[in-house]
Amino acid sequence: MKLDILAIGVHPDDIEISCCGTLLHHISLGHKVGLLDLSAGELGTRGDAATRLKEATIASNMIGAKVRGNLEMPDGFFEHSKENIIEIIRMIRFFKPEIVLANALTDRHPDHGRAAKLVADACYYSGLVKIESEWDNAKQEAWRPKAVYHYIQDYNLTPDFVFDISKFMDRKLEILVAYKSQFYNPESEEPATPISSKEFLEFIRAKNCTYGRASGFHYAEAFNANRTIGLRNLFDLA
Repeated sequence: MKLDILAIGVHPDDIEISCCGTLLHHISLGHKVGLLDLSAGELGTRGDAATRLKEATIASNMIGAKVRGNLEMPDGFFEHSKENIIEIIRMIRFFKPEIVLANALTDRHPDHGRAAKLVADACYYSGLVKIESEWDNAKQEAWRPKAVYHYIQDYNLTPDFVFDISKFMDRKLEILVAYKSQFYNPESEEPATPISSKEFLEFIRAKNCTYGRASGFHYAEAFNANRTIGLRNLFDLA
């Protein structure tokens, strides 16, 4: 299956919190979007791996993604290793995305920055013909995405660009609530966490509002790029 965008997150819900509004927009235009989680988020205070995987499937269906996969790397202890890079390369070469969205370059959770480098490196190495990988015992062809963009997460980093999600803000919050083990659920008896309160959902709305304001959007998601972004038309700038 050829994808236009492959969004990758180290934990289930990373993508939903930080870039699912952007994905919803592109899906509404007919683009094919896939999701890939590196781990099951099994070290999270609330829920467990099985629960989070079920919630991720529900959220994926709500987004309208064509596919969602999980590489089952150990949450918190995955390494920047040849083996993990090859696993991501296999997915990139299979789906052949034009654009990859990945974790924040640096963040409060140490997994996010490490995953950002792991994914970005894998996207580069995926284009090298001398690095071999297989799918169903068949040799894969090299493929390098045209761009890798890192969605901003907990830290309020200065973005290289923001994307208008005004039409999809309410839907984004509905999708987040699909993770009942993680976000606000008045029926939950699990320990409180920084993201389990009702106020956290208000924070997400306010954060997206703040990122959108400078560009004249009601709500926006923010991204960093490890390269200079070029334009062919000045009128493309909002």
